[in-house]
Amino acid sequence: MTMAALKPIMADMPAPSEQSCAVLLPLPLRGAYDYALPEGVRPQRGLIVRAPLGKREVLGVVWGKSENAIAPEKIRMCAPVMPLRCLPERLCDFIDWVANYTLSPPGQVLAQAMRAAAAFDPEMPRKALIKSGVAPPKLTPARSRVLDLMADGLARGVNEISELADAGVGVVKGLAETGALRWITLPEFPRLQAPDENATHVKLSPAQAQASTQLRAAVRLREFSTHLLDGVTGSGKTETYFEAIAEALVQNKQALILLPEIALTVQFLNRFAERFGTRPAEWHSDMTMKERKRVYRAVLSGEARVVAGARSALFLPFSKLGLIVVDEEHEQAYKQEEGVIYHARDMAVVRARLENCPIVLSSATPSLETYVNAKSGRYQWLKLSARHGAAELPEVRLVDMRAEESEPGKFISPSLRAAITSTLLAGEQVLLFLNRRGYAPLTLCAACGHKETCKNCSAWLVEHRYRKRLVCHHCAYEVPMPKTCPQCHEEESFIACGPGVERVEEEFRASYPEARVAVASSDTLAGPAEAQAAINAMARGEIDVLIGTQIVAKGHHFPLLTLAGIIDADLGGGAGDPRAAERSFQLLHQVSGRSGRGERPGQVLIQTRNPEDPVMQALAAHSRDAFLEEEARLRDRMSQPPFGRLAAIILSGADAATVQEAGRALAKAAPRAKGVMVWGPAPAFYQMLRGRTRERLLVQAEKSVNVQAYLRAWLETVKIASSVRLAVDIDPVSFF
Repeated sequence: MTMAALKPIMADMPAPSEQSCAVLLPLPLRGAYDYALPEGVRPQRGLIVRAPLGKREVLGVVWGKSENAIAPEKIRMCAPVMPLRCLPERLCDFIDWVANYTLSPPGQVLAQAMRAAAAFDPEMPRKALIKSGVAPPKLTPARSRVLDLMADGLARGVNEISELADAGVGVVKGLAETGALRWITLPEFPRLQAPDENATHVKLSPAQAQASTQLRAAVRLREFSTHLLDGVTGSGKTETYFEAIAEALVQNKQALILLPEIALTVQFLNRFAERFGTRPAEWHSDMTMKERKRVYRAVLSGEARVVAGARSALFLPFSKLGLIVVDEEHEQAYKQEEGVIYHARDMAVVRARLENCPIVLSSATPSLETYVNAKSGRYQWLKLSARHGAAELPEVRLVDMRAEESEPGKFISPSLRAAITSTLLAGEQVLLFLNRRGYAPLTLCAACGHKETCKNCSAWLVEHRYRKRLVCHHCAYEVPMPKTCPQCHEEESFIACGPGVERVEEEFRASYPEARVAVASSDTLAGPAEAQAAINAMARGEIDVLIGTQIVAKGHHFPLLTLAGIIDADLGGGAGDPRAAERSFQLLHQVSGRSGRGERPGQVLIQTRNPEDPVMQALAAHSRDAFLEEEARLRDRMSQPPFGRLAAIILSGADAATVQEAGRALAKAAPRAKGVMVWGPAPAFYQMLRGRTRERLLVQAEKSVNVQAYLRAWLETVKIASSVRLAVDIDPVSFF
C-alpha cells in the first residue's frame, strides 16, 4: 500500500499518543523525528515506513518511542511499507553503536543500511511461459525448435525463448495463443541457488583440519568469539574458513564474507563455487540497482545464505547471521575515509558481538592490533605455518640498487633482468610489481624545472602515456600532455621523472619483445569484467609477465608464477604515519607470496636503496613475528595504537583563511584532560584536495581515555562557520 492509498484513511484519523513513535530518517540529521502510525500498526523498532518530510516523502525506520516533544495534533502521519518489512533489531543496535563510536549522525549511518531503497517497493511479479502439453494445430520448423527447448519444463520469458530457440517473438506468442505454451506468474526475481555444504570435499592438511574443527565448533556454539586465522601465503586459509561456512549452512545460519576489493577477487568467487556448487551472493559498488534490490531482499528474508561483499555489506539486514569472515583483515581498503568514517574490520567484530556469533579474521600479515589481541589471548589464534601440499615459501633476495650498474633511465636491475630471462626460458611466469599507476609520477620542464600540478589539489599530475594525458589521482582532473612549458615556453621540454607501471612495461617490452605482457592497474582494467579476464588469462598461462600495482598483490593463485620482482620497495613513505612500516611490510609480503605457490619453487627479488631497513631485513629473513614485535615495542613506547588512542579532526573549505581560523579556534578551545594531547592545527599532507583547503588536528590519548566523550565535550563548545566542513576520524589509518 502506498502513501497515496493511505491518505483517505489518514485524513479522518486522529494521532493518538500511544501510536506516536520516533522515526529515524536516512539523512545526516541529529536524531529521530516524531511521527504517528495508523491505528492498529504496532510501533515496532525497525519497521520501515514512508514519512512526509517537508513537501516530499522519504523512507524511514521506527527507532523507538516518541519523546512527545511535539503536541499530538501537530504530529504528521507516516505509513508502513506494504507488505510490512522490518530491519532486524540487532542491525538497529549496530547502527546506534557505529554512530556513537564514530560520532556520526545516526541517520547518516542508517543510510549505509538502506542503499537499496527499491527493495522496500512492492513486488513486481514476472510473466513467463511453460509448455502446456497441448499440440499446436500447425507445426513449423521454428515452432518445433521452441517446443523442443521448452520440453525441459523450465519457465522462460518471451525474449529468452526467442533467442535460445532462434525463433521470432511472433512465433513464441503464437504458440501461447494456441495454448501450446501457457502463461504463469513468477516472483520478481528467480530464487538464489543455495550453497551446498556437501557439494565437494577438500582434503585438508593436519593444521587446516585442526583449525577448521575449532571454527566449526565455534559456529555450533552460537556465541560471540573472535579468531585470528593466521597462515603464510598459500597455506590454505580460504579452504579452512570454508569449513566454518559449511557449518553455518548446516546450522541454517547466514554467513558474511568481507573482502577488501570484491571486484578483484574473481578467483575467490570461483573457489567458493567449486566448494559449494554455486557462487555466494555478491554486494559491492559495481552492482546495478536491480541487482542490489534482489540481494538486499534475499538477505532480509534469509534466502541469501552466504554473502561476499565489500565493507558496505556489513550493513546488510541479515536475519540470522551465524558467522562473519574478514578476509585479508589487515587491508587498508576496509577503512572508509568519507561520510561515515569507520573501519569495517573493527565494526565487523562489533556486529559479531551484537549478533552473538563467531568472527574469523584471516591474514598472512595480520595488523598489529589483531596480532596483539591474539598474543594476549583476547582472540583465539589459529596458525597455519606451512604452505599447502608440496609448495614451499619462496626465496627472498634483496637487490641493493646502490651497487647495481644500471643504465640511466632503466628501472629493471641487471640482477632482476637475469632472473626474468631464466624464468621465461623455463616456461614459467613473472610478476613485476610497482605501486605506481601511470607512466611517471612527476612531469617537469627540463629547461626551467616547472612541475605540472593539479588545479584542485596540492599534488603533481601523473603522466599516463597510453592516453597522452596528465591526470590527478585524487580528483581525476586531467589535461592533455602540453607541448610547450607554460612557464618558460620551451617546446617539447617536459621529461618524465621516476617510473610508473606503464614505463616499466615500455622498458620490459624493449628487452623482451616476444614475451606476452599485461599491465594490471585501475587505469588499464576498466571494471570487474576486464580484471576477471586478465586474472583468468594469467591463470591459464596465456600471459608470461604481469606488471601491476597493488591489484596483483591480493590473494591471486598462479601456479606457474615463480618469480616476483619488486621494482621499487622504498615507496612506502610515512608522511607522519605510525603504520607506514607495517603497511609497507604487509604489501611487499603479499606480493612476495604470489611466487612459488604451485609445485615449482619460487623466488622474490626486491629492489631497494635501503637494504638495512627493518622492513627489508624482515622480508628477506621471513621474520614476520620479529618485525611485529619490534613494531609493538616502538608503538608501546610512543603510546600509539594499539597501546594508545588516536583521533583526527579534519577541517576543509573553499576559503583558506576561514578554515585556518576554524582550526585555531578549535585548538584554543581544546579541554585540558589527563592523558590527552592535542596536536595542531597544521596543514594536511595534501593541503588542497578537490578544491578545498584542509587543516588537521590530532588527538593522542592513553588507552583508558574515552576519546568520544572528550571530543563531544570539546566540539560542542565551538561554533564552526557553516562554510567549513568538520570530519572526525576515530582510529585514523591514513594521514593525508
